Amino acid sequence: MFNLPKLVQPAGLLRVFALILPAVLAACTTTAAPPQAVAVPAVDSVTAGRYAAVTTDRHPVPGVDPASLKPRNVRQLVDYATTEKPGTVVVDTDARFIYLVQEGGKALRYGVGVGKEGLEFKGTATVNRKAQWPTWTPTPDMIRREPNRYRKWAGGMKGGTDNPLGARALYLFKGGQDTLYRIHGTNEPETIGQAVSSGCIRMMNQDVIDLYSRVPTGAKVVVL
Repeated sequence: MFNLPKLVQPAGLLRVFALILPAVLAACTTTAAPPQAVAVPAVDSVTAGRYAAVTTDRHPVPGVDPASLKPRNVRQLVDYATTEKPGTVVVDTDARFIYLVQEGGKALRYGVGVGKEGLEFKGTATVNRKAQWPTWTPTPDMIRREPNRYRKWAGGMKGGTDNPLGARALYLFKGGQDTLYRIHGTNEPETIGQAVSSGCIRMMNQDVIDLYSRVPTGAKVVVL
């Protein structure tokens, strides 16, 4: 006579099912990576397009990340009350803007980076020279202040994408003498709106290219 196996009791079945179920569910699920925040540009697409890469110049100009563009720093036409004549360049170092005076109480405004306190030029000057992809030479004062950083460039650095003067430069003279003060581009667009340079006015390369095309040699510059 054969012994038949005992039937598993309902309570036993429940215990087995409780042990198996979590393993089954774990095999059917995946761990999803947390969603990453997407940086939303603070400027519209037309404005962002003005700061796209420039590939037709002597050297390539990298585009500026639209997400890093601050609305106050981008090129724009604004109301501007002044007694200066159209065509005058006004540099407001406190507000960190350049204004190119237009007709009808308007100005083209550009965000800029300015020199550290005590290193700036103030007053009226003239654009006596303009240069595309200029050579950069640190001033004697710069070399004296930071010799380890600047001495190797005492003979000048040729223009290019690594040159701190960027794509264009306007050279300011007063009374026929070079003030050693420049309005120029930069390969560090994130510094626009800050006081970081060694005394000169820096602009995003796309903006200095635009200003260069509008300002002739001999133009008046007022640095507030």
